Amino acid sequence: MIARFCSACGAPLREPPPTRCDACGVEHWRNPKPCANALVVSDGRVLLARRARAPWRGGWAAPGGFCEAVEHPADAAEREVLEETGVRARVTRLLGIWLDAYADDPGDAEASTITVAYYLAELADGEAPGEPDPAETAELGWFPLEALPAPLVPPGTLESVLEAARQALAQSERW
Repeated sequence: MIARFCSACGAPLREPPPTRCDACGVEHWRNPKPCANALVVSDGRVLLARRARAPWRGGWAAPGGFCEAVEHPADAAEREVLEETGVRARVTRLLGIWLDAYADDPGDAEASTITVAYYLAELADGEAPGEPDPAETAELGWFPLEALPAPLVPPGTLESVLEAARQALAQSERW
C-alpha cells in the first residue's frame, strides 16, 4: 500500500512516494519487498499450491512468500515450501528474479512492489510429507509442465517463470 501520511510526523503527503514530507522533511520511498518462491520438480512434474487467500485467491502458484529479516531468499524458499505444502524441499539452483505487484489487480497503483527470486528445488531425501497450512493453501497438485492448471498466479509472471524452468530443465540431465 502506498504511504499517504508521513511515518515520522503523521502529516499528509502531497503525492505518493518517492516524495518528501512538507512538514518535517522526511523522505519516503516505495521499496520492493523481497520474496522467494520455489518450483519443486519431481519426475517431470511441478508442485503447485492453490491459494487460499488474497491476493490471487483460488489461483495456482509456486510455493513462496516474503523473506524474514536477514533471511537468505534460498532459505526463505525452502521454509515457504514446507509451510505451504508440508513438503520438505532443497533448493538446487536460482532460476531468476522477477518484479511483480502484490495485488489481485495488476493495474492497482497502490500495490506493493515485490522482488521475487525463483528457485528450482527437489524433494529432500527420505522426508515424509507433512500437512500444508490451510490458511495459505486450499489444495496441492503435481502437474506436468505441459499440462498446467488455470489460473496461474501471479498473472503473467508465473507463466514466464515456468517457461524459464522448462528451458533450464531441458538443458539439465539431472531432472
